[in-house]
Amino acid sequence: MRVLGVDPGLTRCGLGVVDGDGGRQVRCVLVDVARSPAGAEVAARLLVVAEAVEKAIRIYRPEVVAVERVFSQANVSTVMGTAQASGVVALVAARAGLPVVFHTPSEVKAAVTGSGRAGKQQVTAMVTRLLGLAEKPSPADAADALALAICHCWRGPMIDRLAAAKATSNQLAKAHRARLAAAAKEER
Repeated sequence: MRVLGVDPGLTRCGLGVVDGDGGRQVRCVLVDVARSPAGAEVAARLLVVAEAVEKAIRIYRPEVVAVERVFSQANVSTVMGTAQASGVVALVAARAGLPVVFHTPSEVKAAVTGSGRAGKQQVTAMVTRLLGLAEKPSPADAADALALAICHCWRGPMIDRLAAAKATSNQLAKAHRARLAAAAKEER
């Protein structure tokens, strides 16, 4: 499975492509950061994000895009920019026909380090170790993007199985309700 992980942001948007073998083995294919000046117009900054994600999709052909879910922050303008960047990433992926999966920061940290409360340094150290990188990805946005991709490589198959089980359960429940309604009708 090839996953494009995206740590959305306006100033720095981390991009990481990771190949997973269905087990615990993962391999780094790309680590990058799309940057835009803090003083630039929001639309221009979002265009930088869109173009970087489009390029990564076109060149590396991931099967899925894993994006960090926006969470509440004290700084409203930061969370707004992150949400806007996330929306652009989801749109670009959808236009490319790719599924988009959102993971919370604590999910990603737990998957990569074993603790949902791990710090940035712990995440970076584990990403470096898990991918066998010669040096730590920098800045932290790059490491976070790789961590998102690793998280999805490991959790994606389980998420897919749960979704399939839920769909089967819903179909069985619908058929059961129909049988019950038919039986109730016959009794009248």
